[in-house]
Parts: sequence; C-alpha cells; structure tokens
Amino acid sequence: MSKPPYLNRGNAAPRQQHSQLPKSEKLHKMLAAAGLGSRRDMEMLIATGRVAVNGQIVQVGDRVTENDVVRVDGKVVPLPWHAPQARVLIYHKPEGEIVSRDDPKQRATVFDQLPKLKGERWIAVGRLDYNTEGLLLFTTSGDLANRLMHPRFDVEREYAVRVLGDELSEQQIQSLKRGVQLEDGPARVESIVVSGGEGANKWYRLAIKEGRNREVRRLFEALGLTVSRLIRVRYGPVNMPPRLKRGQRLELTPDEVAKLLAWSEKAASRKAPPRPESKPRQSRPQQSDAPKKDTRAAKPQQPKAKPGEEGSKAVHPFRRRLATRGGKQPG
Repeated sequence: MSKPPYLNRGNAAPRQQHSQLPKSEKLHKMLAAAGLGSRRDMEMLIATGRVAVNGQIVQVGDRVTENDVVRVDGKVVPLPWHAPQARVLIYHKPEGEIVSRDDPKQRATVFDQLPKLKGERWIAVGRLDYNTEGLLLFTTSGDLANRLMHPRFDVEREYAVRVLGDELSEQQIQSLKRGVQLEDGPARVESIVVSGGEGANKWYRLAIKEGRNREVRRLFEALGLTVSRLIRVRYGPVNMPPRLKRGQRLELTPDEVAKLLAWSEKAASRKAPPRPESKPRQSRPQQSDAPKKDTRAAKPQQPKAKPGEEGSKAVHPFRRRLATRGGKQPG
C-alpha cells in the first residue's frame, strides 16, 4: 500500500505551494537608483510619457521587475538590481556656479567640476543659489539623495550668514524661530546664534530643515534685512572640511559612505510628527422603526362649551342656528 502524498489532518485539504513572484520595485525609485536623477525628477520624467516598460508607456507609481525592459526616450536603461556601493562627493561650491546641467545663459555649472562616470550619474543633493557658496553633496545613489533631500526626513542644513546692518534684536531672533510668513508658506529656523563680525557686518550660524529656493535670504528679507554673504557649512552629519578650498572636491571613503547610509536609514525610520487631531464628524442618528414622537408644541385645549351656549367657539354652527331660531337641539 502506497503512502499518501500528504498527512491528512482531519478533513483539511493540502496547502498549495505557490511559486514565488519576482521582486518588484517602484519604477521611479529604480530609475533614481540608476543615477538618472532624484526620485522627484523621475516621477516628472514618467509623467511626461518618456518612459516605457516592455514597449508600453507607464504611469507614476508603476512597478517593475528584473525581467522587465525599461526604455527612456527609446533607449534601454539597465536598472541596478545588484548595484555597487554608492559613491559620495563633497564639493566646495564657489559663487558664480549654478547647480544645473543645462543653462540657457551658458554659465559655469558645478557638474563641469566632477569626475566622469560610466553607467552612473552624479545626483546633486539639494541646491545652492548662484550667489551662495559652501558644501554641496553629490552621490550616485538615488535612495540616499532622496533620504537626504525629502522634507519629511527633517535633515538639517547649517549656514554661516553675514547680515548687513545692526545686530539682530531679540524680537527678530524669536520671530525667526517662531516662523515667518513667506509667499510660499511659513518658514522658520531651528537655531540661530551670533558668530562674530565687526562694524556693519554681523555673522550668524543658523540651521533649517527645508531646502526651498532662497529660503535663508527670504527669511531675512521678510525682516527688512539684507544677506551680504551666505555659506553652507553642514548638511546632515556631513561638515565642510576646513581645508577644502573653493572649487575643490573630496570623495568619501567606503567606510564614510557606509556610515552616511546607516545615518540616512535611521533618519528615514523616524516617525513623522503626529498630525493635529481633527474633530470627529457627528454621525446622524439612526432611524428606528418606532413611531416618531410629535415634538410640536401642543395647542392648549379649549374648554368645551355647554350645549346651546352662544358665542362659544366650541359650539357647532348648526347648533348655533337652531338656538337663535328657538328650535329644539338634537339630543
């Protein structure tokens, strides 16, 4: 007698062994990991219809597997399913350079100062204005760039700011900490301290957690002050090396990159601050099958008039006519 193919436990049917589905990832995430740009840039690229998977135009949010063929503008893009370790550069951006690959004015760009890559692309972690200098990070990892740039991860950027005019008053400092209304919404500094300066130029060190366009300059402009010089000295856990001169770059070692990746993963795992509780919606009372009570105010009952009583509102008109004629009222 042959043995049964499975142990019959009661009347339970055997569990079917499902084949494992191939691993999938969001398409914009994989394109960013391939070095084509940040995740936000890749979402815009997909939204314009320039990306196809297996010959079909895709939408933002679609997923891909290792077996799919991805094309951007008709060219096959190899996705880094088994990507090497990310590379990270520190660049001391001078004034007079833009953080862009394309410039209609043909101005100098920071990407001209970076080493060439094969099969990868440098991604700028945030931006600095044309007239702002200081620390600028570049990486080949779209995931790392996203963790360092996205506002929900609360990564601090520290600046040295030289302000033209008198020293900030305590009221102005508190206004910067509480928040200042700008044209694109409120903005605030996390911390601000005086760091020296003589005469009409005062230096401050401040930290913010956003990277909006010209945010530091606009904060001071909202208070009627002018920023005469602006230098970024720290981005997250990375400080500007003291001996790195303007226009020079420095690549992090593999150990330093591993520490930065671990720091970014820890920052990404932090819980977002709780949203303010909204008032619960009042639910409408359920209708029951019981008859509804009449909530209208009851009219005061009129006293019953005696039969034959004239002038009473309770007397029926027929009875009133009989009374006036002297006829006999029906009993």
